[in-house]
Amino acid sequence: MSLEYTLFNSDMKKDYTILVPSMLPIHFRLLTPVFAKSGYKLEVLTNEGEQVREEGLAHVHNDTCYPALLVIGQMIDALKSGKYDMDHVACAITQTAGGCRASNYLSLLRKALAMEGWQHIPCLSANANGLEKGSSVEFTMPLILRILNGALYGDALMWLSNQVKPYELEKGATDKAVNQFIDELIPMFEHGSYKQSKRIYRKMLEMFKAIPQDRTQIKIRIGIVGEIYMKYSPLGNQHLEDYLIEEGFEPVLSGVMDFALYCVENSIIDYEYYHMHEKNHYIYNIVKDVIMRMQKTFRDIVKKDGTFIAPDDFSEVIDNGKAFINPGVKMGEGWLLTGEVVSLIKSGVTNVISVQPFGCLPNHIVAKGMVRKIKDEYPKANIVAIDYDPSASKVNQENRIRLMLANAKLNEEMKASI
Repeated sequence: MSLEYTLFNSDMKKDYTILVPSMLPIHFRLLTPVFAKSGYKLEVLTNEGEQVREEGLAHVHNDTCYPALLVIGQMIDALKSGKYDMDHVACAITQTAGGCRASNYLSLLRKALAMEGWQHIPCLSANANGLEKGSSVEFTMPLILRILNGALYGDALMWLSNQVKPYELEKGATDKAVNQFIDELIPMFEHGSYKQSKRIYRKMLEMFKAIPQDRTQIKIRIGIVGEIYMKYSPLGNQHLEDYLIEEGFEPVLSGVMDFALYCVENSIIDYEYYHMHEKNHYIYNIVKDVIMRMQKTFRDIVKKDGTFIAPDDFSEVIDNGKAFINPGVKMGEGWLLTGEVVSLIKSGVTNVISVQPFGCLPNHIVAKGMVRKIKDEYPKANIVAIDYDPSASKVNQENRIRLMLANAKLNEEMKASI
């Protein structure tokens, strides 16, 4: 029997608080002001702890999807806190519309709310494929452009902070600087356009360069790839970035706009392989070109300054993936995951952690399944796949990571002795 549920409409925007599960700590701080300009009152959830997993297990089957369990558990836990007016609160969640269980997140969330007797709480879907006609976020062009700008600035802040935080002399100085910059950034991109980006990026670089650092000993760089939620979410990956920094390493993560480009590229591939999207395929090429040009602005400024390492050009990630896996393999993170691993190795980051939900078939194929092929070409690659699920022991996960880090140190010592 289908559930009866309340649809979210534009008239509700002014009165409702919309809860959003956490994923990207830096980027999502920009979501609230971005959506506020379009009349939405968003609150990004920060609640963590064992109770979030317990609520997830109580409302989502543990074989379904670990990210779904976490984001739904986080929402149910927040709603039970007593903090919200239950008649004026809504939940927002993303849907991928691809061959992934994430496409079912919305129905899983509605079922979880109904289990608590909260089926009156409306749920919004954030997707670009028309999956949810009656209760979705209205993506107007101004909102899309603000989201794009916020994601690009978030990528830049994340990229640079990961190169500074492992070297900071005063613990917490990098996070403090990032928070201050975000506070200054909000009005800058709210009331302007991306034409300010060069000035903003230069100011960003000067901010990070001004943080006192000890670079007498260069840290080993560790790449992080994997399923998008597990890759970026501290709740999902047990604060993996912080763990690597505490252990004396430098984490390396590509920006979330690379995943957006991956989705755009897949639409282009659909046209080339299957003649899909015939009416709109040229638009995807334009979108891809615009985003890559915007990424190039940051990359060129970083290269010209010379203080920090610049991110890879996404066209190189595409080409690096093609050498190992067919572009038609695009379920889950598909060819992107393989392309990112190879790109990391070619840029000198030979130590890579691949994080994924246990039982995520697409990512097991393009992550674990591709390791042997990659190592055949790059024998010195040090790659470990870490599975996450409710029953996975944090100790066992850290022990596997520690073994990988020990091998990374040994390889560096051997390289230095030659």
